[in-house]
Amino acid sequence: MKILMLNYEFPPIGGGAGKAHLAILKQYAGKSDLQVDVLASAPKPGFVVQKLSNNVTIYTVGVHKKNLHYWRKIEVVEWVARATPPYRRLLKENRYDLVHAFFGLPTGWLCYRTANRLPYIISLRGSDVPGGHARLQLEYKLLGPLLKRIWTGASALVACSDGLKSRALRFLPSANIDIIPNGVDLERFRPASNKELSGELKLLTVGRLSVTKRFEMLVDAVEILSKKGKNIRLTISGGGGLLDELKNLVEQKKLTGIINLTGRIESEKMPDVYGAHDMFVSASMQEGMSNAMLEAMASGLPIITTRCEGVDELISDNGIVVGKDSAEALAEAINNLAENKQAYNAMCASARKRAENFGWDKVADGYIKLYQRVLGQK
Repeated sequence: MKILMLNYEFPPIGGGAGKAHLAILKQYAGKSDLQVDVLASAPKPGFVVQKLSNNVTIYTVGVHKKNLHYWRKIEVVEWVARATPPYRRLLKENRYDLVHAFFGLPTGWLCYRTANRLPYIISLRGSDVPGGHARLQLEYKLLGPLLKRIWTGASALVACSDGLKSRALRFLPSANIDIIPNGVDLERFRPASNKELSGELKLLTVGRLSVTKRFEMLVDAVEILSKKGKNIRLTISGGGGLLDELKNLVEQKKLTGIINLTGRIESEKMPDVYGAHDMFVSASMQEGMSNAMLEAMASGLPIITTRCEGVDELISDNGIVVGKDSAEALAEAINNLAENKQAYNAMCASARKRAENFGWDKVADGYIKLYQRVLGQK
């Protein structure tokens, strides 16, 4: 098979979707029966070709990126404009079997325009599915009809969780949607040896600093616990447009010595970051399936989270999904688990065991089987 893959987010740009794409490509690398070209993005103007392996080639289209974790509308338009000529050239020069796009928009738009020549599949990642994302409500309204046509024209749609599939079906009830979950590198992310709760309780949250993550709720939860005398520390790891706003909030609440905003941390350093903490916490209102939660689980961390897409597949006896979206509920759950060392140790063991169901090899195999199914229908 010869596949063309598209993604307007690709490391170091973006968050979970780019990381997931790269992880899948590493699984594809070296497969003699699979040839993959990737058209992706870069943070500076230019067109670069690089080989990931003998069978995987990555073409990056650079744009004037101001923030690696936040797309301005003009940057999205710039990427589409710059990516269209090389996309057409790749189609002209190669006999691809299908196109695999990450995100319904903007990448799905390129596939949709060439659907008469080549079948395409779309991986729905979260923000490209209309829902509760406050910043994108106008875009959902304006682009909704086009998005429905793009989805309808696809040979397959893939969601990364049951929750994301449910959200997508509320937008387009007639859609036929497969589920292929995210994965985690089980070799890189492993539990720290001799981990136990003692002294300071070290909480961690990881993600792009956007309004959907509701970091202010986590700040409030830490404030509640601190005022009750809990010896606690929260690390917020990630970059994005809310960094200055969150710094101001932490300063206003006089939590500077308790909450540490690290900004974006390089990927190779993240296993040590997870290993240095006791619990992973999240207040996200909207996810596809959280890569960070999977990494935390593989690192043996219990998860305490509000309910959002993806958590039903990830959380059972390895964490707590609070019943109410509030700082008080999160603070209570954190405190209860910290006070019960037997439950904490059991959740640590369960976290790793559950993560072992989500290896990237299984994700890649799922997509290859989907390619084969689509081409069998062609």
